[in-house]
Amino acid sequence: MTRKIVVLLLALAFVLLIGVLLIGPVVAQSPGPCSNLPNHAALQAALKKARAEANGGFNLDMWATVVNRDGVVCAVAFTGKERGDQWPGSRVISAQKANTANEFSLPGLALSTANLYSAVQPGGTLFGLQESNPVDTQVAYGGDAANYGQGKDPMVGKKIGGVNVFGGGLPLYTADKTLVGGLGVSGDSSCADHNIAWKTRYNLLLDNIPGGVNPSGNDNIIYDITMDSNGHPVSASGFGHPACSKDATSIGQDLATKYPTGHKP
Repeated sequence: MTRKIVVLLLALAFVLLIGVLLIGPVVAQSPGPCSNLPNHAALQAALKKARAEANGGFNLDMWATVVNRDGVVCAVAFTGKERGDQWPGSRVISAQKANTANEFSLPGLALSTANLYSAVQPGGTLFGLQESNPVDTQVAYGGDAANYGQGKDPMVGKKIGGVNVFGGGLPLYTADKTLVGGLGVSGDSSCADHNIAWKTRYNLLLDNIPGGVNPSGNDNIIYDITMDSNGHPVSASGFGHPACSKDATSIGQDLATKYPTGHKP
């Protein structure tokens, strides 16, 4: 190999490195059921970036899962140094949230798991939904635990199932508003989970949603639950979520402004 070719290859590698640093996590483009969705490295990078910001929770390490439109798990990641640095139970919860956001969103309507909270309460329009589509426990807990949250997580390539109805799950839409799957984040308060999931989806450039039930026309969390005369919680919109903390509420209400959907890099 000549000196000139070596110099050209080094220059090309430098350009690619700069591109990754400027654009952010790359999306896996390999053919297969997870095409156009982030691979493990991209998901982990986007999650770590989101978790590092103020989110109004307990500042805990997080799990995240991505599923495709058929509910097949494509990637699982965590932010800590080891799998035990974040709640072990949140691995499967993150997968449940990803599955839920995907299963109950449509090409023309994005629903976050936070949007489902009030509707599934007794007397709500979707009461009982949380009991449907149970988690496949063999997929959830099978395989070598040493691979949990790694590129070879045992859930990858399999359908996890499950329904979760509090903050942390969001549908994923490509630049042409094609619904391609769901993202689930877990490991902190449900409100902080939603905030981190929103920022993670933003970092992945998969937030080109068509519209949602939030009055702003998106799938952001809605804080409109108040007590009626009998002391029962009531959501004015029917899609409200309980508040977790003053900071989490403030951050959540500003998400669509600071991290707008449909943005370009």
